[in-house]
Parts: sequence; structure tokens; C-alpha cells
Amino acid sequence: MSFLKNIDATWTLFLDRDGVLNIEKDQDYIRNVDEFIFYDDVLSHFPILNKTFGKIIIVTNQRGIGKGLMTHDDLHSIHSFLLTEINKHDGHIHQFYYAPDLENDSIDRKPNIGMGLKAKQEFPEIDFSKSIMVGNNISDMEFGKRLGMKTVYVNTTKPRTELHESIDLLQNSLPDFCKLIQSEINM
Repeated sequence: MSFLKNIDATWTLFLDRDGVLNIEKDQDYIRNVDEFIFYDDVLSHFPILNKTFGKIIIVTNQRGIGKGLMTHDDLHSIHSFLLTEINKHDGHIHQFYYAPDLENDSIDRKPNIGMGLKAKQEFPEIDFSKSIMVGNNISDMEFGKRLGMKTVYVNTTKPRTELHESIDLLQNSLPDFCKLIQSEINM
């Protein structure tokens, strides 16, 4: 993909969480740290991502909070664990944004753009035309497209063989995307 050759430290990587970084529970929510399991090789690729992108932002829908199945504190514990593990592997996440909302029309709930706007407010240097959204749902792709990002769909939970109008690139996993970036940038 030609856009990959242009990536440098002025670019921002937006990542969905469940199904991209960690194993997603089928028809349920990751409610506590004990249920959070990283996919193989994800942690080892964070140094590559951090050397490639200026910012890495997590944007995640967390309806389990709105349903009362978990609390904001439960989510913060999960994100603290996630960040600690990534830091142990010489990686870094610049910020987490989440939408606990139940309503699909909530501005913060993907595919709506509220979490992206919050990131831009906190980090004004973010340029959505120099950003990539990686996710495992079409709502992630639509979120990215609505903000003018490039989109990468990972086939971890809902494999696709064909592109959708909101998908720029299909990959099997986040580590596969990292390998592709390395091969494109180092060419």
C-alpha cells in the first residue's frame, strides 16, 4: 500500500483494543484484568510501532460499563495492566479513550467520531489525514473514514476476504501489519 511508505513520526496510530491487542470474548466483555489476554507477539511489536508512529492512541467501545457489568475502575485497572505490560516491552500508549455509552448514536461510540475529536483536542498536532485506524469491526473502519484516516482491518475475530468501502487494507493481525510496515518503510 502506497500510504505505508509515507509513514513517519508525524503520523498517529489509532488502535481498537479487544480483538486487536487482546483476545475478544465472544458476545461478552473483558470485565477484569484476569480476562485480559494479549494476542501472541503483540507486545514484541510495540517498539516497532513506537519507532514508526509519533502517537499511539487506543479508542475502545466499552458498553459493559453502561450495562453495569463492570465499572470505570475495572476498566482503568485493565488499561493500567495493558500499559504496564507494553512498557515492559519498550512500548508506549499515549492515551486511552473509551465509550461506556449504551446508545449507538452517542458521539463517543464508534463509528461516531467523539473519541477521535477528544484525541485531537488533547493532542492538537494529530493530523487525521496522517493517521491510521486499526480494528476488527466495520464500526472501527467507519470511525477512521469519518475522520479522514486510512484504515486497516485485522481478521482476528470476523475474518473477511474482500474489502469493504471503509477498509483500505486487510491484515491477519496487528503483528502482520507491523511486519508489512517494516517491509514498506525499509524498502
